[in-house]
Amino acid sequence: MSTPSPTPHTDEVERLVAAEAVYRLTAVLFGYPLAETQQALESGRLREALTPAWQTLTGESWPELPASPDLAALELGYMSTFVQGQRGKPRVPLVASAYSGLLGGQTPGSFLLNVQAFYRHFDLQAARGDEGHADEPDHLVAMLEFCALLCHLEHQALLAGRDPAPYQRAQRDFIARYVRPLLAAIQERFNAERIDALDPTLAQLIAVLPGWVNDRQAALASRVGPCPPPRGAEERSELDAGPMWG
Repeated sequence: MSTPSPTPHTDEVERLVAAEAVYRLTAVLFGYPLAETQQALESGRLREALTPAWQTLTGESWPELPASPDLAALELGYMSTFVQGQRGKPRVPLVASAYSGLLGGQTPGSFLLNVQAFYRHFDLQAARGDEGHADEPDHLVAMLEFCALLCHLEHQALLAGRDPAPYQRAQRDFIARYVRPLLAAIQERFNAERIDALDPTLAQLIAVLPGWVNDRQAALASRVGPCPPPRGAEERSELDAGPMWG
């Protein structure tokens, strides 16, 4: 019996599944540390999950890194890096609106409207955290989860024989306008602060994610064209009910 020929888009689907995995795993790691997170780091399960996806996307294995000694150390490193700091401000904020250079002359409110427009277009809204208040839409975790969703939707479109370009354009634009600038700002601030208490896996992500999302954005642009100039918050909000990337 002859070997069946591979289905169309096999490599593309594999890379989409890998990209979704990277986005979801990194979103978990940049969320507040849980006992399950520490256990996954200590046991090596996190690396086992991340390595095949990272290998597929970059050709490199994820490095073997020591885990934080225990959950208390993981929490302390996270809190002292991303939550606490002088005058109550984090040393390395995980929200884009905390970096004035990312606002592009917009008010924080207008900036958040632009971010939220992406989510609303796909019928999403900010989740509610344990404390009962809405998560920031410009928080890195929310952005990574949104990119994972776009990979999932693109994957489903390919499997169903539908056009994946709207999801590719949406991810291209979202990375170019929000994810890549935020990751670059986090990396710059982290390096300037010379922090050594953060879990090594999180520190490694800060080092490599800006380059990875830059490559991903470039690959998407090669398929569906370059990212167009951003619209203003008022124009964008009016487009919520219409086809932004159709």
